[in-house]
Amino acid sequence: MFDDDLLTYLEGFLTEDRKQRFLEVLQNRSKYITVAIEDVFQLHNTSAVIRSCDAFGVQEVHVVEGRFGERLDKNIAMGAEQWVDVNRYQTTSECISTLRQRGYQIIATTPHNDSCLLSNFKLKTKTALFFGTEKEGLSDEVMANADGFLKIPMVGFSESLNISVSAAIIIQELMEKLRKTDIEWQLSDIEILEKQLDWTKKSIKNVEGIIGRYLEK
Repeated sequence: MFDDDLLTYLEGFLTEDRKQRFLEVLQNRSKYITVAIEDVFQLHNTSAVIRSCDAFGVQEVHVVEGRFGERLDKNIAMGAEQWVDVNRYQTTSECISTLRQRGYQIIATTPHNDSCLLSNFKLKTKTALFFGTEKEGLSDEVMANADGFLKIPMVGFSESLNISVSAAIIIQELMEKLRKTDIEWQLSDIEILEKQLDWTKKSIKNVEGIIGRYLEK
């Protein structure tokens, strides 16, 4: 059960501006669209994608790290990992299975195949956008299990964009589309409260000691 009293107590250590900022950001957060990053080698790319998710309102990111291990450049993410929920997996299978159990369709972003153009993509159900490695793209496993394929229309000589650029373009476009629909895309009331508490804790120095004193009352 959520502890409303604890949230109220901890919010006493924040400024009114800080509390209001949390609420404003959370009103634009969504789990209806989520992002999955598969075995990206360049650590700054993973970090940049997480930063884009924060900037455009995607609350959850799923990172498959089986090949190259944990790779998050905090200098690039610029603190975004505090505000976005990062879920880590050792295998692509585990990631896909988890997302399917949570009701997401799997959409592979790729300039190849008979992909749907970004401008034509319709949001009809919860969607997990998969982005792959810089050179190889997404694995055969993702491609075989995808419910659809998505690409950014391009008119130049370049066939593809850097993963962090692609992710930023796609996330921004689809989040804007989502906000214009009548889909219930926002976080639930309890999810908002849980993130308020999470972000409040992350904003207070020595928070564990403060919580300890609260529990002793």
